[in-house]
Amino acid sequence: MQSVIKTQRLRKEFGSKLAVADLTIEVQAGEIFGFLGPNGAGKTTSVKMLLSLTHPTSGSATLLDQPLGDRLSRARVGYLPEHFRFHEWLTAAEFLDLHGKLYGMSKSERDEAVSRLLALVGLADRANTRLSAFSKGMLQRIGLAQALINDPDLVFLDEPTSGLDPLGRRLVRDIIKGLRERGTAVFLNSHLLSEVEKTCDRVSFIRDGRILHSSTIEAFEQESLQVNLRVGDPTPQLIADLARFDPNAILERAGGSITLHLDDEGQLPQLAKWIVDQGHALYELTPIHLSLEDRFLQIVGEDASEG
Repeated sequence: MQSVIKTQRLRKEFGSKLAVADLTIEVQAGEIFGFLGPNGAGKTTSVKMLLSLTHPTSGSATLLDQPLGDRLSRARVGYLPEHFRFHEWLTAAEFLDLHGKLYGMSKSERDEAVSRLLALVGLADRANTRLSAFSKGMLQRIGLAQALINDPDLVFLDEPTSGLDPLGRRLVRDIIKGLRERGTAVFLNSHLLSEVEKTCDRVSFIRDGRILHSSTIEAFEQESLQVNLRVGDPTPQLIADLARFDPNAILERAGGSITLHLDDEGQLPQLAKWIVDQGHALYELTPIHLSLEDRFLQIVGEDASEG
């Protein structure tokens, strides 16, 4: 597949402050890519470098097969920032029309796009309403519409479901999935990891300006398997021997249960047989698939807050 974003060791320093240490990622056409990390991890600075809103200190990158800052490739990009200040004196239709003009679209192209996008985000009946009368959720939806006004090949969405109710979140989720079907790539930042899990094809975790781990959501579902065990006489030697399955197996002293993680479900029969063969009575073996939030805490660290 064609890469729409490709970076190699991007680094950004602000004086003595290191904001991004080593950003190396690749995003494919038609892929929904989740970019996850705690507050201060370097996510916003990374996006600003990709959008040429700030220049990297070192490293290299391409956006839509062109060097960062290329004007023609930037015209094929849409962007919804987390903190936006829209023109409150404009109506919804005027606001979208203005952004269409900024992209050099003809009047017929703008008219078609404005009508289509207002309907897409559920604001067709608010075309002539000034943005000053919009709720936060409505502003979020009109912001998403402006990010799509130029029919982009790549869209950056920073907290696109912020301020939305469950119906609004589902609307945004459906729009993002529709973009995937059209071959548009989406670079998504979100605090709502449940939304990321439902929407994204692949995610990368960043902390302290470095990518810690990248994986497809499908692979996470296969590898994120926690197993709770309860056996007769869970001796320290048993915990040591369980290292063949998980070197970080934990014995809960209070209840006598054992927690470990397996790479895939195929190991469950082997684990059960091994415990019995060692002469232990197996009272419980419960596999639990971890959520993306659980994996976030494992990879990034429980001392980090989401961001």
